Amino acid sequence: MQQHLVISLISDDKPGVVEKLSAAIADNRGNWEDSRMAHLAGKFAGILRVSVPSEACQGLKDALAALADEGFKLQIEEALAVAAGPQQTLRLKLVGNDRPGIVHEIARALAARRINMEQLETGYGSTPWSGEPLFTAECMISVAGDMDLEGLRDELDEIADELGVDIDCEEVPTAV
Repeated sequence: MQQHLVISLISDDKPGVVEKLSAAIADNRGNWEDSRMAHLAGKFAGILRVSVPSEACQGLKDALAALADEGFKLQIEEALAVAAGPQQTLRLKLVGNDRPGIVHEIARALAARRINMEQLETGYGSTPWSGEPLFTAECMISVAGDMDLEGLRDELDEIADELGVDIDCEEVPTAV
């Protein structure tokens, strides 16, 4: 039987981080499945999902724990299978002048509707015409198949107006 682990990591950004992590996984018969990783402010951060045969799981956990000696900060959680009803995926794209609270307001509106934020990527830069701070975000959300999408779009439009940002909400076609 397979077990699934979700692993989060932070280390100094240097060559070989992914190689050491992937070696520990492969050496213990693990399979690297999903991951998101990035360089942020001199650090390398990531989260990944690994499947491993049940009998090899403890060996993998021990091998990962040994990476702490090389400066890795890891958290390992066993993943639980969750049954979900019919879902649809939406992509939110936001752009506007940066200011505190943008992510919080969007997250609050989604949480109030019990919407799961599956992916979030944000960026910070400056507008080419004025040099003002510019904030961008792209978020993938899962909503119940019977959710009132127009009501959600109306609420996001209200938040966009309050924050002075643009928010686009588009349906993502499901794979067949």
